[in-house]
Amino acid sequence: MSCTILGPLSSSSVCLPLYSFRVPAGFPSPAQDHIEAEISLDELLDLRAPHMYLVRISGDSMINAGMFDGDLAIVNRAMEGRPGLIVIAALNGDALVKRLAKEGEQIVLRAENQAYAPRYVLEGDELLIWGVVTHSVRCHAPG
Repeated sequence: MSCTILGPLSSSSVCLPLYSFRVPAGFPSPAQDHIEAEISLDELLDLRAPHMYLVRISGDSMINAGMFDGDLAIVNRAMEGRPGLIVIAALNGDALVKRLAKEGEQIVLRAENQAYAPRYVLEGDELLIWGVVTHSVRCHAPG
């Protein structure tokens, strides 16, 4: 799975209403429209520009992590890539989104789709971690 760097995020002063009731995935509740608070997406997603940037996901190697082709990933370049985290990495110049792992001293970039083999970082390979994926965003409306 590759990614396209879209650029840094800018702070926003827009706040959205947060309703106090939970929306059921089955049958809707009767008219409950009490606004609990107003919250900004910056606060909700812990966006701290200029350390944050967006990438567009391409491919299906991370589907078991809930990341699909065309999704946006929010990346924190200030976070240290550690085993277990999903990272944006450059392996020999190719931008990838993978789960960082270690087997002993061996660094491994793992897909979240069993159809893809892990990518072992070998001696002589150049690996750069460009940041840690903190959230992903998917559009559910057509177009």
